[in-house]
Amino acid sequence: MIAELGHFLLILAFCVAVLQSGLTIAGLRANDPAIFGFARAGALAQFGLILVSFGCLTWLFAVSDFSVLVVADNSHTDKPFLYKLTGVWGNHEGSMLLWCLILTAYTAVLAYAGKAVAPKLITLTFAVQSAITAAFTAFLLFTSNPFARLWPAPLNGNDLNPLLQDPGLASHPPMLYAGYVGFSITFSFAVAALIEGRVDARWARIVRPWALAAWTFLTIGIALGASWAYYELGWGGWWAWDPVENASLMPWLAGTAFIHSLRVMEKRDTLKAWTVLLALMSFSLSLVGTFLVRSGIITSVHAFAVDPERGVFILLILLVLIGGALFLFGLRAATLKPTGVFSPVSRESSLLINNIVFSVACAVVLFGTFYPLFVTTVSDETLTIGAPFYNAVFNPLMGALFVLVPISGLIAWKRGKLDRIWQTLWPALAASAAALVIAFWLADREKLAGALGTGLAVWVGVGVLLDLKSRIKLFEIDFSASMARARNLPLGIWGMIVAHLGLAVAIIAITGVSAWKHETRAFMAEGDSVALGGYVITLTEVNQAREANYIAEIGRFEASRNGEVVTDIMSESRFYPVRGMGTTEAGIVGRIQGDLYVTIGERVEGRGWPVHIYIYPLAIWLWIGSVILALGGLLSILDRGRRSLGRNPAKTPVTTAPEAAE
Repeated sequence: MIAELGHFLLILAFCVAVLQSGLTIAGLRANDPAIFGFARAGALAQFGLILVSFGCLTWLFAVSDFSVLVVADNSHTDKPFLYKLTGVWGNHEGSMLLWCLILTAYTAVLAYAGKAVAPKLITLTFAVQSAITAAFTAFLLFTSNPFARLWPAPLNGNDLNPLLQDPGLASHPPMLYAGYVGFSITFSFAVAALIEGRVDARWARIVRPWALAAWTFLTIGIALGASWAYYELGWGGWWAWDPVENASLMPWLAGTAFIHSLRVMEKRDTLKAWTVLLALMSFSLSLVGTFLVRSGIITSVHAFAVDPERGVFILLILLVLIGGALFLFGLRAATLKPTGVFSPVSRESSLLINNIVFSVACAVVLFGTFYPLFVTTVSDETLTIGAPFYNAVFNPLMGALFVLVPISGLIAWKRGKLDRIWQTLWPALAASAAALVIAFWLADREKLAGALGTGLAVWVGVGVLLDLKSRIKLFEIDFSASMARARNLPLGIWGMIVAHLGLAVAIIAITGVSAWKHETRAFMAEGDSVALGGYVITLTEVNQAREANYIAEIGRFEASRNGEVVTDIMSESRFYPVRGMGTTEAGIVGRIQGDLYVTIGERVEGRGWPVHIYIYPLAIWLWIGSVILALGGLLSILDRGRRSLGRNPAKTPVTTAPEAAE
């Protein structure tokens, strides 16, 4: 009965979405003011229906109702309760229902928070959101019903993929989807503005918090996915340029460009057509990522769908939504004329270069992801594009972009002066050069990339701090006056500074784990030792353990340095009998200076256990940098002054230094 209720509510949500989208457009054409209230009520109704439907599916997993196909395929009575719940979205059907839940949640929040937005604009936005909801609920109902029954019901289920039985699954997909789906709001606002024929600075102020929210969630989701890959998959890495990883990176790159472009449009009423195009592409790339994962054209731990019918359905959604939006953009682009002008040396120019580089980098990832799939589709040839390609093309683009970060923060709007930038940033250049030389000399002279990455991180970090110093006039005026200026800086400026500092931390961490890692492989028996990077790692013992749904071999290692034991490391090799699959639980000892990372495999008769040992310098700073990046996004979202601009254009202040420099 619970399954039928969930299915019925999903059908109702689809009907409400179709009616709202159609009737809203009809009501606007008839100029009926009652349609504004109907649009909000419909948005809240869709969320309520999907929420209860999702609750029904969650209940079915919690009680292990194996008469429901998706529960039987992805759960088991012996599975820990946490993984019964996370199993709700650890499969294709449940994850798409979660997608719809988050989609309608955003629309409901818009209904609550967007009351001051012009009625016609927000009503059109609701209509577009409802069309998207209708498309994805139809996808669920016609190709991926999460409430399909199984008869006769088995006594037990097939268990969840062991790789997904991890606490990271509880947070990674919801955060990632919150980022993907968050860009639907900016997409809908863009389409609504194109229909209305009005795109201006006020529109940019309204849209910017939603873009920041989506970007922040996506940043957190990508970081959680990278950390899950790092400690759960056991291959000793956090990013492998896997197509599914790339699917999340592409909208992040487009979204980052979009946020910066919005700031230009908000401040100077220029780059209108470009900003609207980025709004369309950010969500479009999220949909492309959905197609990539759900169509069955790739095989991955992330890729749940293998039914070609589903891929065709999503492809049709892509063609209608993306094709329709781009067609509308083509019709309206000529009318999106900027009013602001700027010189080649200006904040606008630097952010335009920022946008171009981000867009080219996104195109590189798109090519590297889809070209091998295209070659495989049209021929029998198998082509792989991996890290060497991205290291040669993508990384230099990002390096050039990072050089601009401190410069962009200091250069003035409309017309800037290079001599002022040099006067402020020369200490950053000196510190960067010193860091590059020291890293080249001390770390590894054969790893020039490591030295360059270190110098770049110092350039960004010190440059951003000098930008802050300039804004609050530190050491130029009384210290208490500087602190007062710091307190009065808008949260948007603090968000920018914090995010760029997080970027500097992430750069140095990526440099450490990529350029300076050490690794070794060996077969080890109890009592054997391996030397690596100044450590001696000894396998002291291997024990077996049986848990509710898996059997484990647990290796205990001692890491010593200069004859003294530094730490113990526990690593596991697990086998899940129901699925017949094995997993590796890496043993990781995290320290400020770097991680000791050890994996152990299944014992080979006569040789011992295969052991893989890594030393990852500065690895912990990768997660710290990600948190700082996300914190920067959160601070920008909380900027009340910025949000008030979107609500009341009549009171838009004329900003003065230091705010005007932001």
